Amino acid sequence: MKTVLITGCSSGFGLETAKYFLERGWKVIATMRTPREDILPRSENLRILALDVSKTESIRKAIADAGPIDALVNNAGIGMLNPLEGSSIDSIREIFETNTIGTIAMTQAVLPQFRERKSGVIVNVTSTVTVKALPLLAVYTASKAAINAFTESVAIELAPFNIRARLVLPGLAPQTNFGANARTRMGTGPEAYSALVQQVMTGLTQASGPITHSQDVAEQIWKVVTDPSAPMRNPAGEDAVMWAKETKFI
Repeated sequence: MKTVLITGCSSGFGLETAKYFLERGWKVIATMRTPREDILPRSENLRILALDVSKTESIRKAIADAGPIDALVNNAGIGMLNPLEGSSIDSIREIFETNTIGTIAMTQAVLPQFRERKSGVIVNVTSTVTVKALPLLAVYTASKAAINAFTESVAIELAPFNIRARLVLPGLAPQTNFGANARTRMGTGPEAYSALVQQVMTGLTQASGPITHSQDVAEQIWKVVTDPSAPMRNPAGEDAVMWAKETKFI
């Protein structure tokens, strides 16, 4: 029986992905900053571990407690929706510590065991905002675009060890906690941006057309983990596929 470690399982994509793998007979190590036993079905194949990907010691302990794994899904992330001019450097650092450095650190942490076994899969969940520019998301987009570049580069150096690194790029997912999460980091910002902020917020709350569901992301992650022929870039969600095709990202 194979084992997957998934970060950011307290809600949204991570929670749905943990359920998806459990239902298909995998052992799942579901990690989250504040462990909750009540959000996933009880199973002898499930372990819930505390993990803050922005903390080196937390990563070390989680990897040690997890033991051997076959796949790592770097899903943990935090959002930010704000004009750059109204964003503090501390909040920008927080975004990069989790979304960018946290993903890189988790990847680095599993490489020794993957390299020794000459087997392993790493899936990094980023976003289609990295292929279609949107306002108020400059910092968040930069943190995720860095992981796109990181994944494509590190995949080359890991290929000789039969380690696969791939990307899954979700689209707009209003049913998840991303919007609320991002709004907690909104500053007041200069008054000059108020009209733009109001326009964007209205657009998010009244969005129509294709969107991404958590199930879409879980299905795509499953395909990438289980299919050695999966491409590097894998949009997840109807809108994500549409955007990727429009921008010729796939």
